[in-house]
Amino acid sequence: MPAALLTLTAIRKRYGSTEALKGADFSLARGEIHALLGENGAGKSTLMKIAFGLVQPDGGRILVDGAEVIIRNPLAARRLGIGMVHQHFTDIPVFTVAENIALAAGWPPSGRGLRDRVRRLAEEAGLPLDPDALAGELSAGLRQRLEVLKALAGHARILLLDEPTSVLPPSEADTFLGLVQRLRDRGVATVLITHKLQEALAVADRITVLRAGEVIQTGAAQSERPETLATAMLGTAPARPAPRIRAAVGEVVINARDLAIPGAAGGGTGIRNASFQVRAGEVVGLAAVEGNGQRELLRALAGLARPARGTIQVTGPVSFIPEDRTSEGQIGELSLTENLVLSQGRAAPWAQHGWLDWPAAGRRAGELLERFDIRAPGPDVAAERLSGGNQQRQIIANAMERRPRVLLAENPVRGLDLRATAEVYDRLRRAAAEGAAVLVHLPDLDDLLDVADRILVLAAGELIPMPEGAGRDLIGRTMLGTRGQAAAG
Repeated sequence: MPAALLTLTAIRKRYGSTEALKGADFSLARGEIHALLGENGAGKSTLMKIAFGLVQPDGGRILVDGAEVIIRNPLAARRLGIGMVHQHFTDIPVFTVAENIALAAGWPPSGRGLRDRVRRLAEEAGLPLDPDALAGELSAGLRQRLEVLKALAGHARILLLDEPTSVLPPSEADTFLGLVQRLRDRGVATVLITHKLQEALAVADRITVLRAGEVIQTGAAQSERPETLATAMLGTAPARPAPRIRAAVGEVVINARDLAIPGAAGGGTGIRNASFQVRAGEVVGLAAVEGNGQRELLRALAGLARPARGTIQVTGPVSFIPEDRTSEGQIGELSLTENLVLSQGRAAPWAQHGWLDWPAAGRRAGELLERFDIRAPGPDVAAERLSGGNQQRQIIANAMERRPRVLLAENPVRGLDLRATAEVYDRLRRAAAEGAAVLVHLPDLDDLLDVADRILVLAAGELIPMPEGAGRDLIGRTMLGTRGQAAAG
């Protein structure tokens, strides 16, 4: 194996009473793709944030090219040739795509050639993006592209990728992984944090598994299988999926007629003349390639966007689980208790006659930590101190706490590990079994087919109901707008 380009030795990190890393060792060779796996809260992101200078370790050593270094901040990391794609977006929402990339790369922030330079970078990476679009108006998938382009613009020789495909549809994820492999051929060393075991096995040269802050194993990817990796991550063999819960279908709870919804800036198409119903007890899957109107539709149903035309009748209460937890799902600086209070509104039992019973809210937040297996020191900790997966669990817990009649979920398993993903799917089915109407969008079509009772496809802003029993091929072709062509052929 080539000499190590990046070496992390005996890295320790503690947050209060939580020991996030317990002497972790990790190395990355030149021209290598090294996958880093583990459950939510295992310490993966913390380890890479230390390598990028975002977090300072409590102990251990960092070596680059065999020489010990102290990486005090991301600027120092970039000078060493280290770039990072974060699980949570780091763009400046009021800046354009071009301005954000220029800021990250140290380019002049304006000028006639900036847009062309950014456009060329995006085309070379196979991740097209409008240089003039405001970052804050992009969908989650497009903002993830921006994060990747920011890292590539700095000519990094070490790339740290924290869940880079979590919001990309399968076709774009494959394109991105192809880019990572091409970068490897040019000598770029890449760390790939992912919960997708098949993804790691397909592209990685080596795989390291972290569990509870400790390295459990490191070895060649070719000697592993999904089952062995899952067992190493969990400490036990993966549990069998819970039996499918099928609820009795009840009254219409979502009734949309002739909807027209304008598209968001930065690539959304919006919705044209959509009519559909969702009944209590149903889990309805919304299948769509990124940017085909699913974002706009879910926000209109949640009352966050106004249709240009048509009517929406929704029987509340309504809970919405957004794809981007950091900008829409929570306020990171506030505690878990404060986020719970904000999510429940005036109908909560601790809100009486204009007063808040904070001790009661705190007790309930603590109960939710246990019920939803949210790994946190306690309900008073700031939400941003949790790992990405545990933040997602907290948002889902707050959504379920409302006992919604309508549950809208936009990629609710983003950044979740195998066990947590299975738990979320089970909770969606249980919500339907208890009488909720569930409308869920997932970028993974196989998962959507597994969790949903029926499928609605959005393609180019048109909503198309799929016939009962429709398979992956028909749904996939409909999503891509090739259904008619295939039938004619």
